[in-house]
Amino acid sequence: MRLTLLISLLLLTFSVTAETTSSPKPVLLLQTGDKTRPEFFIRNLYPCPLEVQIDWGKHDNISAEPDLPHRFVVASGDSPALFKVTPDQPRKSSQFSLSYRYIFGRPLSNYHSQYLYQPPIAPKARFRISQAFDGKFSHTDAQNRYAVDISMPLDTAVYAARAGIVIDVKDSYSDHGKQTDLASKANSIRILHDDSSMAVYAHLALEKAQVKAGMSVAAGQLIAYSGNTGYSSGPHLHFAVQINQGMELVSVPFEFGDAGQKGIEPKFGEWLHGITP
Repeated sequence: MRLTLLISLLLLTFSVTAETTSSPKPVLLLQTGDKTRPEFFIRNLYPCPLEVQIDWGKHDNISAEPDLPHRFVVASGDSPALFKVTPDQPRKSSQFSLSYRYIFGRPLSNYHSQYLYQPPIAPKARFRISQAFDGKFSHTDAQNRYAVDISMPLDTAVYAARAGIVIDVKDSYSDHGKQTDLASKANSIRILHDDSSMAVYAHLALEKAQVKAGMSVAAGQLIAYSGNTGYSSGPHLHFAVQINQGMELVSVPFEFGDAGQKGIEPKFGEWLHGITP
């Protein structure tokens, strides 16, 4: 998500343009301190840490400490002051704009999943894996390379594969199809785990999420019902484990655990079995 803040130290006026229609805006860049040498902080309305990159737009007669562009990791709520700006020549007017973008989670490098994920389906249920890692239909980019699609009828119960905090819920989309503009219009739930990885459950049914942002969930807890929303060729559940790597969401390999806690790599065409806790 990228936003732009336009500022004039001469007029002391602000205007904000954001590439989102969400209300309220979940991440705000705000001013504090002396108006002639302002400091800036982030108000993070998500219930999770974010990495935020802040950069100059057009700017004249102005410097920042620390230098921009710069990345910051901020917790939920109001951050402390992150940087301040100062005119290079105080007797001259200074004008500048700032842009910022953010990504869920703390940055991780060299991450390897050590956790066996519970199949996100009901105990004793079984469904076929219709697309696995490196699937040619839609698992071709970094966010989805290690995703799994599980074919299942509409309104099938979906369960948390791992305990965590719900950080984002999209529950208002109804359209589906193979048009590329539908790629960002799938109902989904994102859950943050204690190692800063995140599970994504997507293509969920309209207005049937059973959780809200900020809720703690346990492995095996009902969270939603499957659907056919967004870029989808048929009813299924899309499941992936992602991390923040270099200010990008990247999927990572993972394994499901069976009833004996043996790791199972999901493979195309195989049956996934729900396990009894």
